Amino acid sequence: MNLWGGRFRRTSAPEFSKLNNSFRFDHRLVFYDIDGSIAYSKALHQAGVLKITEAAAIQRALRSLEKECAAKPQSVLDALEKYEDVHSFVEAKLVERVGEIGKKIHTGRSRNDQVSTDFRLYIRGQCQRLRRAIASLMRVLLLNAQRDLTAILPGYTHLQRAQPILFAHYWMAYFEMFSRDLDRLASTAQRANVMPLGSGALAGSGFPIDRDFLARELGFNSVTANSLDAVSDRDYVVEFLSASSILMMHLSRLAEDLILYSTAEFDFIELNDALTSGSSLMPQKKNPDALELTRGKTGRVYGNLHRLLVTLKALPLAYNKDLQEDKEPVFDTVDTLDAVLPAMIAVIRTLRVKRDKMRQTAGSGFLNATDCADYLVRKGLPFRAAHEIVGRIVLHALRKRTRLEQLSLEEFRSFTPDFGPDVFKVIELKKSIEGKSVKGGTATRQVQRAIQDAKRYLNQIQ
Repeated sequence: MNLWGGRFRRTSAPEFSKLNNSFRFDHRLVFYDIDGSIAYSKALHQAGVLKITEAAAIQRALRSLEKECAAKPQSVLDALEKYEDVHSFVEAKLVERVGEIGKKIHTGRSRNDQVSTDFRLYIRGQCQRLRRAIASLMRVLLLNAQRDLTAILPGYTHLQRAQPILFAHYWMAYFEMFSRDLDRLASTAQRANVMPLGSGALAGSGFPIDRDFLARELGFNSVTANSLDAVSDRDYVVEFLSASSILMMHLSRLAEDLILYSTAEFDFIELNDALTSGSSLMPQKKNPDALELTRGKTGRVYGNLHRLLVTLKALPLAYNKDLQEDKEPVFDTVDTLDAVLPAMIAVIRTLRVKRDKMRQTAGSGFLNATDCADYLVRKGLPFRAAHEIVGRIVLHALRKRTRLEQLSLEEFRSFTPDFGPDVFKVIELKKSIEGKSVKGGTATRQVQRAIQDAKRYLNQIQ
């Protein structure tokens, strides 16, 4: 069934029909299209287009269709080749149920404002659903942080050992990243939550449709201010794909860390067997496939964002059929996140932390050198001078193949008499961590405070 055709003398060529068909993917919007049509039937009654009995019959039929699609989703999939898009499917099924009055449902409405309404409802719902999934991931990170408050990890810059940190501090760093993802998705949902229905094809409806009423019926915060912009705006889709890309970037960074930490070279964690795979050739292998797939699928989501930006970059106002290309990147991104997020939650929840190896590694590599320099600053030396002196001490220790804390006081004092016996307390591993007690630092007290703040934050997530 087509929603157009009177002006044409020939039916669509099969080559065009195949190209033009969007029902194979936009069938996902069927429930949003039904909800939008139910609300629109009420607005048409208010506008005097539908009698109360007609509106009621249409609403009953649409709710019946909704129940059927929910109970038998295969019935929708079986119709993919028969209908041009989800809108023609819903309208045809409506007409089958109520006859000619079903053809009144499209009065004053275009597929242009209809599809934008459906898609905004979909994006709004996906933002809310993804936020709940991310919150679940954050709860696992928070549990790990509470568990690992006494585990010491070597912190890295440039992938070189830098300073010791609590492993709990590490987990909370990713908690912060994902909290920003929550905020971005909330912001995206807010901007998607503006209703275009009633904008018609581009100029607005020719019937007195109460758009504010429609917005309330569909849970929108407001209505679009310009009909020309309303039917062609896909900023909210770009924002969703952008927020999803940043989320995937954070997941990929975490995956890369855990891949490294699970190698024999680092040996800080062990991944659960159920979330890894073996080699078809090498019997000893245990491959971090769940993490690698997360890292790999990040490029897929980036590609979806770029794909839509390229589609939009030169479109004239208002609606163009190019905009049909907005849905598949979103659906693919949603499917990817639905696969990745549960897997990452499972990986993080079940990994085993090798605390002794972590602490041993954190105790080597001169991670306490900055604390040694800070010690000299507290004795009155300028930091640059202290930095130079400690650098020479590190070189001395390297030549001796020993650690800073294993040098004698005499050796320290040979570089400057400002060193006293208390230097050995300052450069202890635990002392180094507890010395970073500024807000946001890795000291135990500050990490505990961050954990409590995180608990309060998560309690507010809907």
